[in-house]
Amino acid sequence: MQFFDTHAHIGLIYDDPIEQLRVVQQAKQAGVTRIVSINNSLHDFKKVYANLKSFSGIYHAVGVAPSEVMTPGKDWVQTIEESLSLPNVVAVGETGLDYFKQFGDKRSQIELFITQLEIAQKHNLPVIIHNRDAGKDVFDVLKERIPSAGAILHCYSEDAEYAKKCLDAGLNVYFSFAGNLTYRNARNLHETVLNIPHDRILIETESPFMIPAEYRERKRTMPAYLPSTARFLAEMLEVPLEELSVKLWQNSCRIFNIPEA
Repeated sequence: MQFFDTHAHIGLIYDDPIEQLRVVQQAKQAGVTRIVSINNSLHDFKKVYANLKSFSGIYHAVGVAPSEVMTPGKDWVQTIEESLSLPNVVAVGETGLDYFKQFGDKRSQIELFITQLEIAQKHNLPVIIHNRDAGKDVFDVLKERIPSAGAILHCYSEDAEYAKKCLDAGLNVYFSFAGNLTYRNARNLHETVLNIPHDRILIETESPFMIPAEYRERKRTMPAYLPSTARFLAEMLEVPLEELSVKLWQNSCRIFNIPEA
């Protein structure tokens, strides 16, 4: 079996290239052979990209998160567009809206989000979306501006009704579940996975955050822990893990437009 971690902040797990190599090696030993590295901020994308570019199976997304709305950088649009030409950069993001910590103001966040959706559309790439306490605005923006290549609602935190609304609206969205899916009290997530098409499901670690229940005593999560989430998901869906792993792999490769083999 092989697994695809669709969202990991490798640069936040460790800053040192040697330690990052260890993270990737441990992941591969656990069957996690592909990882999308998410930049921590646009300011350190180039450093993390350089650290990881020689590792096979590592892909990248580049964008400005809502937490960076006040400090995206003077030429941030140009920086993103230039970075999209680099090998193995497969998505714009993460971007989106976060009203929990109130970064900047809502209007500024929405403008930042829309600009990156436009960049993704221009370059025919999917977008990775962060949504925290901003579900209505995320939906309203996507309904008008979702890129043709689709979007990933990463570390999904809404409920089954929200997912249904997205699908009923015809949005080309995928729902990515992190380690918090394995928490007993995550009933909204459990209900969601039981009520959405299997071909729209992805899994991620959101490393170093969202540690699966199996590893709750650890300080941070790693891509190597992804199979724990996959096992939990397989049990919920009542399908063999081997069968689910193939479906998740196909879904991941499809949204990122990467060959399966």
